[in-house]
Amino acid sequence: MGEQPIYTTRAHVFQIDPSTKKNWVPASKQAVTVSYFYDSTRNSYRIISVDGTKVIINSTITANMMFTKTSQKFGQWADSRANTVFGLGFTSEQQLSKFAEKFQEVKEAAKMAREKSQDKVDIRSTRIDLNNDTFDFKQDSGPASPGSKQASSFNGTDDEKIFKVGPEMLLMKTEHESAAEQSSSSRKWEAELQSLREKNSILVEDLHQSSTKMDVWKKQVSACKEESDALRQKIAQLEYQYQEAGQEQQRNAELSVRVQQLEAELRDKEQEVENLRKQAEIIPQLMAECDNITSKLQVTESRKVELESRMDVLHVDVEDSRQKQSGVKAELKKLTEVLDAKIEELHDFRHGLSRLGADN
Repeated sequence: MGEQPIYTTRAHVFQIDPSTKKNWVPASKQAVTVSYFYDSTRNSYRIISVDGTKVIINSTITANMMFTKTSQKFGQWADSRANTVFGLGFTSEQQLSKFAEKFQEVKEAAKMAREKSQDKVDIRSTRIDLNNDTFDFKQDSGPASPGSKQASSFNGTDDEKIFKVGPEMLLMKTEHESAAEQSSSSRKWEAELQSLREKNSILVEDLHQSSTKMDVWKKQVSACKEESDALRQKIAQLEYQYQEAGQEQQRNAELSVRVQQLEAELRDKEQEVENLRKQAEIIPQLMAECDNITSKLQVTESRKVELESRMDVLHVDVEDSRQKQSGVKAELKKLTEVLDAKIEELHDFRHGLSRLGADN
């Protein structure tokens, strides 16, 4: 089956600065996918993260690793095989807690897998020892004769054995030693051949796993490309919205300038209305002066008529002057009414300007 993802999240990836061993160096420009992978063939767990085509995390989890929360949204762990310290920055505290819980679960699973593998290795080594003991026993008991076996069992030291046996026994012993050496060398070659076969099988498995990983990475790369395309489209939309916002701000600025111009025009109109009011207040004085001048003219004319006409016509002239004065008063009254109408129109014009300013 190869490696399969069992948990995936997104985070900002950091690595410790190898020169200072204190500062964090960002391994990705943005949040990337971080996944737990389980290898069923090796019974191992790994944390893998890919940024584009670059592998930024490839950490095999062991039972001795420890994930530490250094803040509410940041955690780290040390990888002795990679000789570095990885750090992950999450967008929320819940994501960090979930990742830490998963790390603890994977760590316990790796610990149990290690214990099982050690038990299997112990059992296998015990079987190999037993097989080697059986093989040595056959090699020792096969070629020897009953007499030599009894001699090796009951006669004292090796020197005493060599002294008591004859030349034929020494020659037989030399042949037995050469055969034992050949059998030991053959066993070594068989062991090396077996180890090479095991290495070859491991390499084949690694090749299969690497091809599987390449497929997974290709899928992740295609997903990252799709995500980057979506982000580019979103950036284009945001830029278009930003341009529209700038145009709207420009329109608002133009409207504010127009409002200021209208307010200035309104102030000018109010000043004109105030001037007209002052002029309207002066009109009664002008009318009074006009009345005085008219009366003086009438007196002057009457005097002239009195001097030029007879005394009898004086009363008629006075009556005529009175009638003329009444006509002038009527005309002045009409003029006053016209002025009042103009003043009312000015008031209406001012109210209209006030409403126009309020609407703006």
